[in-house]
Amino acid sequence: MTTLRQDIERLFDMKLEGADIDRALKVFSKFKFFLNKGEVRAAECVNGEWRVNDWVKKGILLGFRLGELEDVSINTHFRFFDKTTYPLKTMQLTDGVRIVPGGSSIRDGAYVAKGVVCMPPMYINVGAYVDEGTMVDSHALVGSCAQIGKRVHLSAASQIGGVLEPVGAMPVIVEDDVFIGGNCGVYEGTIVKRGAVLAAGVILTSGTRVYDLVQKTIHQKEQGCPLSIPENAVVVAGSRPVSDEWGKVQGLHIASPIIIKYRDDKTSAAVALEEGLR
Repeated sequence: MTTLRQDIERLFDMKLEGADIDRALKVFSKFKFFLNKGEVRAAECVNGEWRVNDWVKKGILLGFRLGELEDVSINTHFRFFDKTTYPLKTMQLTDGVRIVPGGSSIRDGAYVAKGVVCMPPMYINVGAYVDEGTMVDSHALVGSCAQIGKRVHLSAASQIGGVLEPVGAMPVIVEDDVFIGGNCGVYEGTIVKRGAVLAAGVILTSGTRVYDLVQKTIHQKEQGCPLSIPENAVVVAGSRPVSDEWGKVQGLHIASPIIIKYRDDKTSAAVALEEGLR
């Protein structure tokens, strides 16, 4: 991969005007092949720590620069226009991915492993990595470069942000065996550690403060480290009163997710109900 990385970084840094576009497209095609196979990733866990592969993000962005807008309409009533470099991903029965009919899309350059279930309508964007046994439920989004682990459940209308730019920024990470409830939103490089449970309606961003009632601590983004939800934490939507005096008079509160407990046998049974649907 060293040569491929060097080629991607060189092309990313140069102006494409006057460049050998055919050769550049061949480099990009090779890069996208490995991206589709899951052999290059926008982020990966090394010795228990997540790190960004910024050259992979550069390769994805390069694809947008190299592509030209084309008409990919179905007919005169369903009109679509997108880059030639990023068509929809070509899926085969042998891929072992269950895609239920009804308006779902997976963009080329996304890795979707065997055993993944896609309920309509859902969307998986370029650079995303979705590992084995994950459920992507109706109206769920997996954003560009998001990294989703094994046996994750993304419930209906959950939104997993991506973070494609800036190239050095951590994308959203959802580790193995996480349960994301309906209408949840996980954005801006947040990491949800293995086995955690987000109850319906929880919103996590880089500026969110999460109050841990069990450990009596506050989880938040620190210098150089994104917000990280601990392993097996069970998080519910909560609120805390504002400190401003006028706000107190008005009875205003700020949304503040709360860790109410850590996962136990009862919790595990509750979040495993979807297994019968697979």
